Amino acid sequence: MATSSLPAALTQFLTILRADAGLTGVEVLDGPPVSDQSASEYVSIGWQPDSEESASFVQNFNGAGARTRDEDLLIACYLFTWSGDTDITVVRARLFELLAVIENALRATNAAPTKPTINGAVLWAHIVRGHLQQAQSSQGARAGLAFTIAAHARI
Repeated sequence: MATSSLPAALTQFLTILRADAGLTGVEVLDGPPVSDQSASEYVSIGWQPDSEESASFVQNFNGAGARTRDEDLLIACYLFTWSGDTDITVVRARLFELLAVIENALRATNAAPTKPTINGAVLWAHIVRGHLQQAQSSQGARAGLAFTIAAHARI
């Protein structure tokens, strides 16, 4: 019996994003980027800048008898994009275009009603919050979005 659904949720979410055609050319990272990250677009699962927490979980008994537990997860994620020019509007639009791809990977549809389960790792998952960061540098406009995925599982 698993003690937490968190490892499987992280692994399966990475699998889903790495296979998504809408993220072609976007580096999908497990945890933080390396210090010499050169990709102009990446999404990091289990990491946000200036945070020491990658993910968290809270568990409680599901009912009398203590046979199963409910688990609530929070997974820290970070989406980043930059361009060589200084038009922040274009970079921000691209950032939210990529976020839509990620959100759609978790959103149920008539054709794929089980998508929010992250390949069966949890009962449901969705994006619950985000924090936009924008900057100009000598390399051009950059935008980042720290976002959090909440999930619920039964173990």
